[in-house]
Amino acid sequence: MKRFAIAALLCAAGAAWAQSTPAGLWKTIDDETKQEKSLVRITEAGGVYSGKVEKGLQPDAKETTCSKCSDERKDQPIVGMTIIKGVKPKADDKDIFEGGEILDPTKGETYRLRLRMLDGGKKLEVRGYLGPFYRNQQWIRVE
Repeated sequence: MKRFAIAALLCAAGAAWAQSTPAGLWKTIDDETKQEKSLVRITEAGGVYSGKVEKGLQPDAKETTCSKCSDERKDQPIVGMTIIKGVKPKADDKDIFEGGEILDPTKGETYRLRLRMLDGGKKLEVRGYLGPFYRNQQWIRVE
């Protein structure tokens, strides 16, 4: 019985830790239309986070490729595309991850990026910024 209790505590601690990072599957919410837009999977490798579009959620989506991109992603399918690169945890704040970039594939623009964990890891504030100008979105954790 003791072993079961210890195993349960270790599993709960692991689940709580997993919620404190942006790694996982997120439902994106468009900041302008407030519509569900896509599912993005954020992964971690060597302390660096990146994210790929896993699925589009709008059946009438106009853009299925990144026609406005100007880098190697030009005219590539948005589903499967890496849109988040190079994000690392902030040393003095466990809820903030920064230093990377995010691509808005509908506009073909890349922004500097800051991610902030909200609501115990159930939501993610995604801030893309260029100089003093920025846009925020709140994404919802799916898994």
